[in-house]
Amino acid sequence: MTLPYTDRAYLVTGAASGIGLACAQHLAAGGATRLVLADRDAAALARLDLGCTLDLLPGDVADEALWDEAAAVLTGIDGAVVNAGVAGAGAIGSLSFAEWRRILSVNLDGAFLTLRAVLRAMEGRAGAIVAVASAAGIKAEPGVAAYGASKAGLIQLVKVAAKEGAPQRLRVNAIAPAGVETPVWDAVPMFAERAAAIGRDAAFAELAALATPLGRYAKPEEVAAQVGFLLSDAAALVTGTVLVSDGGYLL
Repeated sequence: MTLPYTDRAYLVTGAASGIGLACAQHLAAGGATRLVLADRDAAALARLDLGCTLDLLPGDVADEALWDEAAAVLTGIDGAVVNAGVAGAGAIGSLSFAEWRRILSVNLDGAFLTLRAVLRAMEGRAGAIVAVASAAGIKAEPGVAAYGASKAGLIQLVKVAAKEGAPQRLRVNAIAPAGVETPVWDAVPMFAERAAAIGRDAAFAELAALATPLGRYAKPEEVAAQVGFLLSDAAALVTGTVLVSDGGYLL
């Protein structure tokens, strides 16, 4: 049986941990022959062994120079997972501009630079791109202005990219998870405090019980499988959409 990503090459950003790592593993297991992996954690990238050819891009996705230098290695890719992101929390009235810029720089500027590099590399060719947005970009909650705005902006960016890519049969979609058990939560003070008090697993379970009708958060591997669907030929007519994977959080 032919695997869904046989003889294909993909870029994955934020690939050293969490959803990005799970996506890279999913693509490799599904037959991808080459993966271009980007992350700020150069040491973690260097430790990866996924059973296919790996081209590593250590650096900040919000650094334009990284993508200028990556142009050659992106040649021949069939798609991308635009995943790199950071989290943070704080009410608008108390949020520093530096913190606002830190989050928007990676989550939106970095996504733009990644998309631009991929669109240039794939000019005139069919393929698929998935950006990892968030339910926070759809539903307003107190204390997540910067993160929510960055993800809302990303969703609109995806829709524009989908229209621009459609003439060449390049599909662009987003996935919007709610809670996912990834290291990004460690940067959220509320979660870090609860994890220190009752343990990480218990803190995730407590949050999920409060916020998610299904009563649990997603595992990175579950989100990766959904990203994989959007990248696959099974989603051949799906473009410009946002797949909400939130356990009922938006209900």
